Amino acid sequence: MTTWAGRTAAEISAAVREKRVTAREVVAEHLDRIERLDGRVGAFRTVRAEAALAEADEVAANGDLSELPLAGVPVAVKDNLAVRGESTRVGSAATPDTPAEADHVTVARLRAAGAVVVGLTNVPELCVFATTDGVFGTARNPWDPSRTAGGSSGGSAAAVAAGMVPIALGNDGMGSLRIPAANCGLVTIKPGQGVVPTGAGDSDWFGMSENGPLATTVEDARLMLSVLAGDEPAPRAEPGALRVAVSLRSPLAGVTISRPYAAATREAAGVLMKAGHQVRRADPPYPMSLALTSLTHWTAGTAADAQRLDSRLLARRTRVHARLGRPFIGTVRSAASREQLRRRLAPFFAEYDVMLTPALARRSPKAGPWHERGWLSNLLANTNHSPLTPPWNLTGWPAMSVPCGTLPSGAPCAVQLVGRPGSEPQLLALAEQLQERKPWPRTAPMN
Repeated sequence: MTTWAGRTAAEISAAVREKRVTAREVVAEHLDRIERLDGRVGAFRTVRAEAALAEADEVAANGDLSELPLAGVPVAVKDNLAVRGESTRVGSAATPDTPAEADHVTVARLRAAGAVVVGLTNVPELCVFATTDGVFGTARNPWDPSRTAGGSSGGSAAAVAAGMVPIALGNDGMGSLRIPAANCGLVTIKPGQGVVPTGAGDSDWFGMSENGPLATTVEDARLMLSVLAGDEPAPRAEPGALRVAVSLRSPLAGVTISRPYAAATREAAGVLMKAGHQVRRADPPYPMSLALTSLTHWTAGTAADAQRLDSRLLARRTRVHARLGRPFIGTVRSAASREQLRRRLAPFFAEYDVMLTPALARRSPKAGPWHERGWLSNLLANTNHSPLTPPWNLTGWPAMSVPCGTLPSGAPCAVQLVGRPGSEPQLLALAEQLQERKPWPRTAPMN
């Protein structure tokens, strides 16, 4: 008997289109796996078992499946994007438990491509922090359940890494796709501005947040990105010989890169050099003001999202974050500091096509009730863990997390690829070269 849980989205959709398996059979098997494993992982806030099976039957009733690039593929959706008939809680007791009347455009595009939404995944409250825990549960890293899956798309990443779905939808405002992907051994791409429709929360974090895929292979990430962008599935393309800058410097002064992440970056650099790229050590001219710019944008986005909510129902760390951000909303909305950062970094990306960095500075924090701890302890945990992702939300340029190497615990390690606007195909092609020359295990060994 063929097992479909743990297979790629590309494999599943091909089998459904060719009628080697039905969408219902695929979805039912993944629902069984969710029921068996999610008590240990905490990926889902809600599972749509009956609705998902009914929607799988609708895919089969479609008749002509040949035009459905994600035919019968189970997908999980981050709980800050509307799914018709389900409430959008954004990890908070302060949000209304009211069913959405319509899908978010990205969810609608996934469904139109034949995907079946099996559930909504856990997030930290208002998607603020890089540990996914709160009133609806704690998302753990399937590779190391003692550690958080990361955030804020932590539930989505945990669901994919545990083989409960082959792909998941998340978004990234300061690293919220790349952080959990790096922790959980997944491929993700935060697209540049204008590639995928946005819209999550009241502020959309002033244009910094982008919706994107979480997957176990570059092929699946490319396939899902094309669906989210409303494009025809893009064929694989060779990147040619690219100028690759390798930087091991943290953008934030005082935060160091741990040995495993530095080693993974050097290893990836060697792979790309052997693939024919011009690889050089070079650090971009990060401004000393970057930490303050990141903090003001991060807090202001939360302040805007919290404006309509009862602050008494928010966790303490969220209340403090929002209160600190309120004075900065007007300044952040002007986008002047973001444009200044783009102008400062643009010459570097004129000299180099792509930059390779560690994805994270160190392994993720211990899983636990971080939402019950103080704001400063959360700030320090986030900053020391993930200083390398925020600059590329501020610039609005595309960036990927790609598995590379392992941590001493046996959990995955990862690198980050960053490119100039419009370089998504190049980044995906480079990631595919890394995957071919240094393959990674796709899902955690869970029974």
